[in-house]
Amino acid sequence: MKTKLKQILVPFLSMIVINFILYSDYFLELGIESPYVGLLFVFGLLFGPYGALGAVLGNIVIDYIGGFTPIEILPSAIFSFGVSCLAYKLWYSGFKTDKITKPKLDNIYHLSLFLSIMIICGIIYSAIHGKLVGLIIRTDIIDFFTPSYFLNFVNGAFIFGIVSLFISDKIDFIHTPKTTKKAFNRKLYRILFYLLLISAIIAFITSEFDMGKNAIIGEIIVIGILLFAYLTKPFEYEIQPNDENTMIESIMRNFLIVTLALAILGIVVSIFSYKYVASLDANIFITLLPLLIITDVFIIMFFIPGMIIFRYIERKLIKPISSFSKIENFINENEKIEAEGLLDIYSEYVNEKNEIGTLARSYSKLIEHNNNYIENIREIESEKERVNAELDIATKIQAAALPTEALETDEFIVNGYSHPAKEVGGDFFDYYMIDDDNLAIVIGDASGKGVPAAILAMITQVIIKQLIKHETDPSKVLCSLNNQLSVNNSESMFITIWLGIYNKSSKKIIFSNAGHNPPLIKENGEFKYLDIDTGLVLGIMEDFGYVKEEITLTNELVLYTDGITDANNNRNEMYGEDRLLKFFNEFKSDEGPIIPLLKDISEFTEDAQQYDDMTLLYLKDKS
Repeated sequence: MKTKLKQILVPFLSMIVINFILYSDYFLELGIESPYVGLLFVFGLLFGPYGALGAVLGNIVIDYIGGFTPIEILPSAIFSFGVSCLAYKLWYSGFKTDKITKPKLDNIYHLSLFLSIMIICGIIYSAIHGKLVGLIIRTDIIDFFTPSYFLNFVNGAFIFGIVSLFISDKIDFIHTPKTTKKAFNRKLYRILFYLLLISAIIAFITSEFDMGKNAIIGEIIVIGILLFAYLTKPFEYEIQPNDENTMIESIMRNFLIVTLALAILGIVVSIFSYKYVASLDANIFITLLPLLIITDVFIIMFFIPGMIIFRYIERKLIKPISSFSKIENFINENEKIEAEGLLDIYSEYVNEKNEIGTLARSYSKLIEHNNNYIENIREIESEKERVNAELDIATKIQAAALPTEALETDEFIVNGYSHPAKEVGGDFFDYYMIDDDNLAIVIGDASGKGVPAAILAMITQVIIKQLIKHETDPSKVLCSLNNQLSVNNSESMFITIWLGIYNKSSKKIIFSNAGHNPPLIKENGEFKYLDIDTGLVLGIMEDFGYVKEEITLTNELVLYTDGITDANNNRNEMYGEDRLLKFFNEFKSDEGPIIPLLKDISEFTEDAQQYDDMTLLYLKDKS
């Protein structure tokens, strides 16, 4: 209720205030009579029927104060209300478009619609009121009042309308209609509209002729019936939001500002030239309407050429760019641009020999290349998923090939740990009983990372198990293994191996080394690096002779790969052999050292990414 009351009161008060400000004998001399009449159009357009009602009530008050009788006021008020509502009805009728928005002068179509409605309403208003003046007041001045009303209405509507629509951009007070689902005959309403327009034009033209009273009454009745019959047309379109911050809107705003400035300039020139115009023996219209006519000449000289140029720019430049901008709605991250409609739009411009054609061709190629790229990415992702699935299986297979639990007897305990830098790695360790007395322990580190190194490590692990069944001399096992790995080694891959056999009864370990890091051994309560023969890595040169060595295990033995000592922190410092030795000498616990060592390495590296596999094997004599 409050909203409807505002829609009535704002137009009502505005009509009275503006009439009070602009009403003067000086304006009457310049041909400006009732300068506020254009507000009927404006308030009907902005506020709908309630705005039209408020404007008409304000007009009634003004006419009553001006000395008109109720008989003179009532017919004018009825038709004023109808014309005001007509502006509202025509804007939302969907001429040449299905996209109906709030009144806004943001493109050529809306500006053309605004001007068309203003002129149509002006013709109907001036024709009716010219006839009413001739019928009720003086028949000899009808030929002046009709064009006078028209110029007053159109000029007022033009200036007040533009200013009001500018204000509505800042303060949204526009009333929009509700759509109806009720079926109606569109063709019938189209016919009614054309008959209304034709009748009004005829009445406007015949204001120059001497017609009888009955003919005038007949014209008024016909126009009234057609007008109010057309106003019953339902609203069929949903109101859509206006496009925000478009180039065409910015250009249009500046264009209208210049037009208003020219209108003001025309008014100034008209005021200073009035005495000269009035002294001429000229037509009554030029004599009595100098302000309106001169102002309109100024506007038309700029406005019509400007509209033509503006229309050309919109069609040749703004429309293509707006079409190209639609691509934004079709772009989604990591998805193809499924937009056949866009390609249809671009194809309209691809043959043009200018920047628009270049842009259209570039957009078309961009969509094609983007879709091809996304398709390739999807194929790569699919292949990557397949590879990851296979790597996951390989990781599980490699992990299953390593001992999963510590091997513990009354005489000894042996345990190990391995963590690959990638999904699979080139490190491995193994321990198993060869017979009731002898334990095989082995640790290896294949060159490289990932799948190739993992394959070499697993092949090596399997071959050692097979060889050691028939040969318990570690040096001979490594020699035979080296010869097998050196055959057809086109990639020149190699692997380091430390292989030992521990006899739990004698406590002796016979071992052989093929380029692996020397182990740590604990003797007399202190760890030290075991001085051993370096040997040659496996897979490089056939028939290499490896050295068989022997030690007695009195306490503990630690085997590791260089991923342990080469672990880096964020300052590019390595964990190193000295820190490893220090850890084992300071470690005092009956529990195994593997987990505490990994914790110490993690604290040192500060969670920096590691690029090498880490493997550890730990053997302790319990006697």
